[in-house]
Parts: sequence; structure tokens; C-alpha cells
Amino acid sequence: MAEERVHRRLAAILAADVAGYSRLMETAEEATLAALTAHLGELIEPCIARHRGRVVKTTGDGLLAEFASVVDAVRSAVEFQEGMRERNRETPEARRIEFRIGVNLGDVIVQDDDVYGDGVNVAARLEGLAEPGGVCVSGSVHEQVRNKIEVRFDDLGPQKVKNIGAPVRAFRISLFDVAASVPDHVSAPPLPDKPSIAVLPFDNMSGDPEQEYFSDGITEDIITALSHIRQFFVIARNTTFTYKGQAVDVQAVAKDLGVRYVLEGSVRKAGNRVRISAQLIDGTTGNHLWAERYDRDLEDIFELQDEITLTVVGAIEPELAQAEREQAMTKRPDDLNAWDLFQQGMFYLHKRTREAAVEALSLFERAIEMNPNFSGPYSGSAYIRGYAIRQNLSDVSDDNLESAVQTAERAIELDPNDAFARVALGNVRMGRRELDKAELEFRKAIELNPSSAFAHMYVGHILGHQLEFAEQGLTHLELAIRLSPRDPYTGPTMGRISVAHFVLGNYERTVEYSRKALQYPATQIRQNAFLVAALTILGREDEAQFALQDLLHRDPAFTCSQFQNIMPVFEPESIASVITNLRKAGLP
Repeated sequence: MAEERVHRRLAAILAADVAGYSRLMETAEEATLAALTAHLGELIEPCIARHRGRVVKTTGDGLLAEFASVVDAVRSAVEFQEGMRERNRETPEARRIEFRIGVNLGDVIVQDDDVYGDGVNVAARLEGLAEPGGVCVSGSVHEQVRNKIEVRFDDLGPQKVKNIGAPVRAFRISLFDVAASVPDHVSAPPLPDKPSIAVLPFDNMSGDPEQEYFSDGITEDIITALSHIRQFFVIARNTTFTYKGQAVDVQAVAKDLGVRYVLEGSVRKAGNRVRISAQLIDGTTGNHLWAERYDRDLEDIFELQDEITLTVVGAIEPELAQAEREQAMTKRPDDLNAWDLFQQGMFYLHKRTREAAVEALSLFERAIEMNPNFSGPYSGSAYIRGYAIRQNLSDVSDDNLESAVQTAERAIELDPNDAFARVALGNVRMGRRELDKAELEFRKAIELNPSSAFAHMYVGHILGHQLEFAEQGLTHLELAIRLSPRDPYTGPTMGRISVAHFVLGNYERTVEYSRKALQYPATQIRQNAFLVAALTILGREDEAQFALQDLLHRDPAFTCSQFQNIMPVFEPESIASVITNLRKAGLP
């Protein structure tokens, strides 16, 4: 009789177990078993199935799953852990069920629907290297997914593990880079798992309100430099500037924003001299870690900004590689005057009015004339025109935006490491409805600046309208809010979260986030339409009618056709569903 042939295949293996399972069972056996069963049935098994995986088997305290795609396996692992974090939020720490996950790509033997071999064994050993609530992957997994999934990998190096001859190259996924919970404005967000900092607006001590842009520019340059360091979690400019002009309690700010460190300071400009004072504070204790005063000629301003940035980096994380520090240094113009005009333009850009946009564009153009080799004004000019076309400011931008594309590309040519230039080009591409190209630019911006709330928001906006990618869109949108929780764009971002939930069929969540979004003045009227549609689908007719009346109060001429015209065409079935239910609710 011929020997039966062994069936082998290449597979991505996910191994998971519960950290401290014996302790949990000893203290509350029945409650632990009931909670574990609920997690498996309600979260984990559906998550694996959603990513086209197969649960091979479950054990008392864990499970083994197989995936044909390693990308699907890693996405499932991340979603698995983020889901568990959410489910554990209200559970006392001593009673939390926390999984450790290992993912490996390797050859396995298949027999009777079970899998065996080194491919499985390595996944199990990686699981043992993971922290509770964490994910560890092998070098083969990292090689396949590193440019396909927006996560940060920490290289743990070769690891000697039990019963495996050769050392296993291991990488830990930093889950906080993947997603973060949307703050509920009651409880403080948790500290990130890497050095986190908020740079408060430096006070203008010059006695001249016209010099406000100068102190703002100093602050923004320091934020930008720190954001270029991938090991840092940096709160976005739009949030920290909401504290401008206020007397603040630094510890309260740190708690409110969920950061460990706060940098504050002041700028006094007089004639050709500038004095900058800065201090770094540990927000958890209130202790001053470092303080310094600098008196310089204005010609030395760029070197001074670099000096402050490097000192902050050194005080927070002395072991940062020199290459990371050098990457933080932004490309400088040849003279102060061009930088000065650029900062004035940015001052007006952030005001987001028609008049301010016109003034900003004029200042950027003057800066370009003065120094054609400085990338900043090109980025600002392109961004303003992309913003203008989407806001129908026809007197600010041309119709086809071709010149804006060229302006943004010139900024990138001058400084390939300028994340704002990538955001500007992506913004223009969105205005031209070139969504694939826009997404690519926003992703490049995230690579250059992982703390760019704008870039995460725009990527989430694009992905959130597509059923296949809506979950990824939510990840980026939630991270955008975590990076900039007090941003003027928080309302529109929450609105985009509600749209992604609608696309996914999560209508209760659509209602929840639509109502949150509508509390912000910058939220667009189409948000009301999603709220009406979701309430109608849920059969909550009275609430739907109330929401419809609010919509018509905001715009009495609003119609289903108008909604269709203003919506980006991403997921036609979802748009059709909104229109059907708007008509059902009574909208013309």
C-alpha cells in the first residue's frame, strides 16, 4: 500500500493565549470562563472570519487560527487587540482578560483540519514574547506587511526561543500607532506607549500684536521638528493652539491631552535681536526637567530652533539615534525674510476664512519671489488653493488646480521630507477628485510625520467611504482625533467617523457620531442627512423627523439631489441607501 502523502502549504498562523489565565481561573472560575466564551463568540471569532481566516482550534486559554494572507492575519490581530482593549475599558484591571498574540508565516502540515510544524511552533513562541494586549510577529511576516499596513514595528532582534534551533527575528507592533479611542471629554486619554509631548504656543512678549505670527512660527517649527521623530507622539498644532493666550495649569493640560511632557515658552523680538525662553515640564509630576533662555541675533534663528529641538529630544529620550535627531531638522530657507513672510502666511492660513485665504496666498507668493528655493511657501500656496476649490472660494483658486499641483510638486522637489507638502498635494488631488493619487500623498505624509493629524484625517476620509476599507478608515480617523483632540476639525472628523459606520452598517454608531459632530459649528450639513437616514433605518421615526426638521432649518432648500451632488462618489450603495431613507423620511 502506498504511503499517504503529507499535505503541506504556506500559511499565516495566528496563535493567541490569555495572559495570567491560571490566576484568573483560581480567583473567579465561572466568571472567567463566561467572559472568555463571550469574547470568543462576540469579538474574536467574527474578527478572524471577517479577515478571511479560519479558527483551527481553541484551547482552554487560547486559540490557533490560519490565514491564506499574512496581511489579513496581521490586520485581524490588530483588530482583535483593539477590540479587547475596548471591551476591557470598564473592567477592573485585576479581572481583565488580556491576550498575547504571535503571528508567523511559514510552511505547515495539514491533517484532519489541524495544522502542525515549525510554522505553528514559531507562532506559539512569538505569542510568548508578546506583552499582554500586544502582538509579536516574525521577520517573515514583517517583510511581507511592513509597507502594506499602517502600523509601527519595533525590532526586538533575534530571539532564542524554546524548541526552535535557530534564533527567531521578532518585531513588536506598537498598537497605539494603529488606533486610539476617541476621547469622551470626560475621562483622560491614556498615555501613549512612547514619549508624548504637547508644545504650547510660545507667548509673544514683544509688546506688539503684529509680532504674534513670529512667536507662532517659532512654535510651529518646533512642533514640526519633533513630529519628524517617529519615536515621539506629538499633539497637533491645531489642538495646542487652542490654549493660546490662556493661563494654563500644565499638569491639567497634560492630563487633558494624554501626554507625558509639555514644552512652553516665550519670544521677545526687538530690532535685530530675539530672546527665547523655553522650559520642559513632566506633566505627570509638574517637575521642571529643563529650562533655558537664549539671546540671539535674528540671523541665528534657525540654528536656535534646531538647538531647542535637540535639547528637548535629549531631555526626553537620550537614547534616540543621531539619525533620528538629524531627520528632525527641517530644511531652512536662505534668509529670514522669506521665512518671515511664510510664517505670516501660515498665520492667516489657520484662520480659514475667505479673506484670510486671499491674504495667505499673497504672502506665500511674495515669499516665493524672495526665495524660490524655500519649499514652505509652495506648500502653503498649494494647500490654500486645494482648500479653496473644495470650499467654493472661486476668487482664491483656479478651476482645474493644475497650477496648484505643479506648485505642490515643486515644494516636494525642493524638500522631499516636507510632510506638509505631501498633505498639500493630496488636498489638491482631492479637489480634482483624483482620490487614489490623493490617498498616496497622504500616506507618504504619514510616513514622514506619523503625528500628522491632518494626514490621518484625510486618509480616513477616503477609506471610510469604501466598504472594503472602512474599518481602516476608522482607525485613521480615531487616531486623528487622538493626535488633535481639541482641533477645530474635530466635528468634521467625527462626521467622517459616522459616515464610515454607515458604510459598515453600524447605524447606532452613525447616530452617535453624527450627534457628536453636529455639536461643532464647522460640521457640514450632509451630516444631518446621514443622521436622518440612520434613524429611519433603525425605525426611530420620531427622532428621524426631528433630525429632518433640523436639517431643513439649516438649509430649507436642501434636497436628495443636492445631497447626491455634494457627496464624493465612493460607495454608491451607501449613497443610494441614504437617499432612499431620506425620501422615506419625507425629504424632497
